Amino acid sequence: MKSLVTERFTEGLAPEVLEHIYRPRLRTEFSSTFGYMSAVNKAHVIMLAGRRIVTPAVARKLLRGIIALDRRGPERFHLDPRLEDAFFNYETALIKLTGRDIGGRMHTARSRNDLGATIVRLQVRDMLLEFMPLLFKARKTALAQARRYATVVMPGYTHLQPAQPLTFGHYLAGAASALERDTHRIAAAYERTNLSPLGAGALAGTGFPIDRRVTARLLGFDGLVEHTLDAVASRDFALELLSAWAIFGVTCSRIAQDFYVWFSHEFATVTFPDRVAGTSSIMPQKKNPVVLEHLKGKPAHLIGGFVSAASAIKNTNFTNTIDGNREAMRPLRQAFEEARACAVLLDLALATVEPNGRLLVERARADFSTATDLADVLVRRAGLSFRDAHQIVAGVVREAMELGLRADGIRGELVDRVSQRVVGRPLHVPADELADALDPVRSVERRATAGGPAPREVRRMVQTSLTRVRDEERVHAVRLDRVAKGRRQLDQEVGRFLRRR
Repeated sequence: MKSLVTERFTEGLAPEVLEHIYRPRLRTEFSSTFGYMSAVNKAHVIMLAGRRIVTPAVARKLLRGIIALDRRGPERFHLDPRLEDAFFNYETALIKLTGRDIGGRMHTARSRNDLGATIVRLQVRDMLLEFMPLLFKARKTALAQARRYATVVMPGYTHLQPAQPLTFGHYLAGAASALERDTHRIAAAYERTNLSPLGAGALAGTGFPIDRRVTARLLGFDGLVEHTLDAVASRDFALELLSAWAIFGVTCSRIAQDFYVWFSHEFATVTFPDRVAGTSSIMPQKKNPVVLEHLKGKPAHLIGGFVSAASAIKNTNFTNTIDGNREAMRPLRQAFEEARACAVLLDLALATVEPNGRLLVERARADFSTATDLADVLVRRAGLSFRDAHQIVAGVVREAMELGLRADGIRGELVDRVSQRVVGRPLHVPADELADALDPVRSVERRATAGGPAPREVRRMVQTSLTRVRDEERVHAVRLDRVAKGRRQLDQEVGRFLRRR
């Protein structure tokens, strides 16, 4: 059997090629690209007619054929892998409707290379536009909870050991801060995505007098990928998004890991409602943090998607290639779905987490996390170097632990005994100063410098962060409006063109 797409070949495609390349690609690709291909075809035909590359009569017949295929919808196409891909299946259907001479003119001054590059950018643009509001929502949830829990004192941890007191609100404001950077990375990808490669042809443009800016405007692009080779060779905009999603996934996983540990029976310092938990099929006492486990697991797919795409592109030539431009883009859809799930589940976890305030402050009173505050008092009151104060407090903590004392059980006699040994004199810290230094609530209140855990500073950060989120939402709304305007203009241009005589 001869090839169905070219006279260059004297035989049709091998069954193995059909089964392992074109048939599976068509099953997944045609329906997902159909709407984009239709929009690109309409914009291209209008531009061809405007530049008198095809006659108005031909353009009207092409547009009517494209609209007829739109009404048919992708599910009613009989897809033939012998036609290789979505484009040839679409073009074949158009030719059956309009005739070979008319339908065959739509592809004038265009290649599958720039068509495919344009469709990928349109897909990625829509992913970005859909994803960003999910991030805004998660950030606003984290900030609302940070304000709510700004006074809930807790031990802060380094190396999973008690470090210094902070508040649960301060922790959540920090999570929101990390998510803000994730938002900026993902939003920045939009600027480099929303540029049109259409008109670049296979790699060297075309000899026809096309106007690339017309198609860019009608498709809602902000401008052009000007260089024709770069336009079809590059998929770095998609890699940028995949990498930003992977970093976002790491943020989600780290927050989920903290909640996971704090939810454990041994910590018991946060709780979640039953509606976000799972149970055991055999152990009736179980309440499993399934949302957190999915949040910890899903980022692996995001990291894998970036690595897979980057690896597929890494050793390709700087031009259009199947491995660099098709195989490399396969992780995009799954990555989008996983990133979207991460954003939704993170928002759910942030909205439903409840700190055990009494237990948290009790842990902070007992666990020596105010030891640095005591060292600071010794520096201020006794004129010690911080290193000497550090040594004294380290000895005090060790002896208190050996005596079975909590942090709030430390008394001046113990401090004097250790200071005598370390610096050769007692320090005679008054009991009220000692108690004040060891109080985790006072410790938090003292840390009111920029970014610190003092409740008023947390509330200030929350307010300024909320202002930035609202500003970013306004920028996003402008982008949505521009894209919608481009779609309306395309529909209007098609309508006006079809009404002409």
